[in-house]
Amino acid sequence: MTRLSTLLVHPDPMLRHRLRAMLEPVDFLRVLGEAAGAEEALALLNALPYGAVFLGISLAEGPDGMEVARRLMGNRDHPALIFIADDESRAFEAFELDATDYLIFPCAADRFDRTLMRLRQFRTHFRLAPAPGSRWREQPQAAPEELPPPAMDDLPPPGTEEGPPFETLQLPLAEDEQDTLISALGEAVDYSQRVRPVELDKLAVSVDGKTLLIPYGEIAFVEAYEDYSYVHTADDKYLTSYRLKNLEGRLRPHRFFRVHRKYLVNLDMVTELAAVSGGNCLLRTAGRTRIELPISRRRLGELKQILGL
Repeated sequence: MTRLSTLLVHPDPMLRHRLRAMLEPVDFLRVLGEAAGAEEALALLNALPYGAVFLGISLAEGPDGMEVARRLMGNRDHPALIFIADDESRAFEAFELDATDYLIFPCAADRFDRTLMRLRQFRTHFRLAPAPGSRWREQPQAAPEELPPPAMDDLPPPGTEEGPPFETLQLPLAEDEQDTLISALGEAVDYSQRVRPVELDKLAVSVDGKTLLIPYGEIAFVEAYEDYSYVHTADDKYLTSYRLKNLEGRLRPHRFFRVHRKYLVNLDMVTELAAVSGGNCLLRTAGRTRIELPISRRRLGELKQILGL
């Protein structure tokens, strides 16, 4: 069974990583590329026959996701488009561009299952069999009999569907198209390397369709929340797709310390260390509202040593 080649387009590398992990067990999709910006994404889309694109609304630079979708609309058999958004503000515009789905991310597991169901239905109407002269065009099959969409519980588990085993799609490209493919991939790689940012002491978070860059020094602490995290500043907090473990590795060199399995604290924002009943300790951080956070007993000794206590 040939799987839909899938492209992930979003400026947040952690979100792409999370999305890739969620798609990894899906038997009818195969992630074959990532892009942070519009030009990089379009280069890949012009070079490879993608069947599905998870497309962010705001991109790293250049056109936004809606403009990318408009350019793809020029091809009659464009790939399935799943928009990744922070809110519902542009949902109508997305469906006007023939979106397969509009996903507010992060999302619950059952909501993501509905997205997969829509992609599975999209796949039954198309097959990837590009002929020479068509880069990523899908050829429509005969229209199937109209049936109600299956419930996710009725779908077989991955790897148990009847049919031949997975195969790698072979692209029957003419020689000139092979040259175009190699050139486009080279341009995409070069572009990715050119725009790769220098490591900044700022954290990118998505808020209301915009990307905010929060200086590390303004972060008071980070709180784990399931597979995501809340980043707290002195006055606000932001839900992000980063996992606390990943942020710990990134922020520890900048005087952040894991005081508890759920909390990563900016030591420069700590104003007080206090003992409480039961032999426990907590710390307080600076800000408009003073926050008290628990300290794990096994981490207390290292924290005192760092603070010179």
